Amino acid sequence: MQTVVELILNSGETAVELALYLLLPVMVVMMAIMRVLENRGILGSIAMKLSPILVIFGLPGLGVFAIIQILFISFAAPISTLKIMEHNQGISNSRIAATLGAVFVISQGNAIFPLAVVGLNLPIIILTSLLGALLSGYLAYRFTGNDQNADQVQKNINLKDKAMKKKEKFLPLLFKGGEEGLEIVKKAIAPLILSILMVNVLREVGAIDLLETLLAPILTKVGISGVAVLPIATKYLAGGTAMMAITLDLVKEGSMTVLELNRIAGFTINPFDPVGVALLLSAGSRVRSVVKPAIKAAIIGILFRGIIHLIIF
Repeated sequence: MQTVVELILNSGETAVELALYLLLPVMVVMMAIMRVLENRGILGSIAMKLSPILVIFGLPGLGVFAIIQILFISFAAPISTLKIMEHNQGISNSRIAATLGAVFVISQGNAIFPLAVVGLNLPIIILTSLLGALLSGYLAYRFTGNDQNADQVQKNINLKDKAMKKKEKFLPLLFKGGEEGLEIVKKAIAPLILSILMVNVLREVGAIDLLETLLAPILTKVGISGVAVLPIATKYLAGGTAMMAITLDLVKEGSMTVLELNRIAGFTINPFDPVGVALLLSAGSRVRSVVKPAIKAAIIGILFRGIIHLIIF
């Protein structure tokens, strides 16, 4: 019983620290900025200009913001864009699925930049992120089904917004966006605690050690050394941040080479793990409703990225 209580308390402490010291500042600032850009018509303008290009892959114009946010900031940053899309009835569920599928595959900035210090190839990781995201977005869009009516509504809404939307004052807009960011973080704390608790329980009962034993022979056959089992297992059970910390230690102590790091990067550096998925789904009910096609597409996109890294390195 004491072990169970300790697991719960440790999981809660980790989740609260992650929410307060990582998610909260990122979400408050990002939501404030997004609200200002939306009210000034900048989001709509950029989305309209990019739509002809992104529409080929099923992504809405706003999808580019989600891609940039995760690639150069962190796995939590795209929540602000998903939240904007959540309340925009002109963006169909299939395009939200495409955006979510793309985000699941992209490498997060808070992981790639620290790992670049120890040898991660930044140009390649960014290139494969974009290629995998476009593939995943396209597949998620197709898996969900296209809603042409909603796309036409989006065009009408954009035109109406340009003509009728009143500009609000700058400071109230910032505060409004910041408050929305705070609400997102508050709603994310519960799933965060439960996700981390599940991971800690699996670790306590020896599931991670069992995975290492089972996966080592399989990974070795495809050219991935046994030392990579620990970061891979940690990634898909404990999340990208835990994986990054372990990988940094392995490379610094010489247990993992730079080549091995780059070989597994396509499979491991993305927000597609229990913690990342739980956080991204906190954006709203419409986002949660399309999680199945997004996950299916993300699996294919991540495998595609992983194979490219194995070929290159």
